Amino acid sequence: MKFNNYFLSSLIAGSALLSSSFLTSCGSDDNPQPDPTPVVDSKNIDYSSENADSWHNYSVKVAELLARDSQDLYDSWNKAYEGGASYSSIFKTASAPYTSYLNCIEEILDGCSDIANEVGEAKIGDPYDLFTAGRREEALYAVESWYSWHSRDDYSNNILSIRNSYLGSLDGTENEASMAALVKSENPQLDSDTRSAITAAYDAILAIPQPFRNNINCQEARTAMEACADLDNLLTKRLKPFFQNLDTSFDSELEKIVENYTDRVVLPTYQTLCERNNALLKAVKDLSSSRTDENFRKAANAWLLAREPWEKSEAFLFGPVDALGLDPNMDSWPLDQDAIVNHLKSGNFSDLEWGNGDDDSKVEAAQNIRGFHTLEFLLFKDGEPRKIEK
Repeated sequence: MKFNNYFLSSLIAGSALLSSSFLTSCGSDDNPQPDPTPVVDSKNIDYSSENADSWHNYSVKVAELLARDSQDLYDSWNKAYEGGASYSSIFKTASAPYTSYLNCIEEILDGCSDIANEVGEAKIGDPYDLFTAGRREEALYAVESWYSWHSRDDYSNNILSIRNSYLGSLDGTENEASMAALVKSENPQLDSDTRSAITAAYDAILAIPQPFRNNINCQEARTAMEACADLDNLLTKRLKPFFQNLDTSFDSELEKIVENYTDRVVLPTYQTLCERNNALLKAVKDLSSSRTDENFRKAANAWLLAREPWEKSEAFLFGPVDALGLDPNMDSWPLDQDAIVNHLKSGNFSDLEWGNGDDDSKVEAAQNIRGFHTLEFLLFKDGEPRKIEK
């Protein structure tokens, strides 16, 4: 997730505080607090017969861009990266910019520790800090995926991206050519501690009462932050040094780990991302051509399915996803809701793309009104698919 503090500030400016009943210190899975009527139109806009055409045109355009970016990401790893060899071949041969297979392992572990830190410090921690400082509306808008009430799923899937990287598989089993297998053979206690830390962070996140946006300040959220910090600390201070201290006799094993990680974790994750974003695009187009509550439900469900592989890829936000700017393209947060509404009113979506030579401010402005969360805003309200106006 590319987090944009500038747009968080702009969202808050001039808006009224939400009622205290909206954000609670702890809530209930069965009885989430109702959403009061916000004052600002961009936060309260509803789908209607008057804006339906623009709403669907916007949704289709965003879904098209998500499908295109997903394909570009997969192709860069699988076919060609910047006109040359595929990134998978670069990574599997430890070619420049990598200097060794250890360097590739360090890249993997840095990605794992980065996302563990981000989940604890930013995705859960930023809303928590804002809430405890009395800035409750800002806390709400710092919560990722709160339109769909999908925050806990996002965060727990981020932890699964670490698990998959460590085990060298997507199904929770240990691949024989994995970091886990090597660590277990040389230091069983470290392997056991790593698995326990991953499980503890995952379980702690799912223990937060649903939805997270109504339970920002609960004890379970604090426990989850601590578990993510413990995981980050283990990855950084114990697991990474373990690999750095291996002698050159382990180089062939490291090579196999990197190859397996690329072929069994990264590539299939990105392939699923492509397939599900194509299915999402079809569902959004079907909704546009046949506007029913059932098709809103199908499009919303397709969004949930497409979201999963993206969140399970966040431990490997390096290479093409970084160099090509695909993370902010697909996953900027928070949204510039005022700009989204302005685009809906104008019906002109050309500003969602940019060309060579455009300045950074134009690119960033476009990135904040496209991607998963813009489409989430258009498909969901209060954790449910939007409905056709009766």
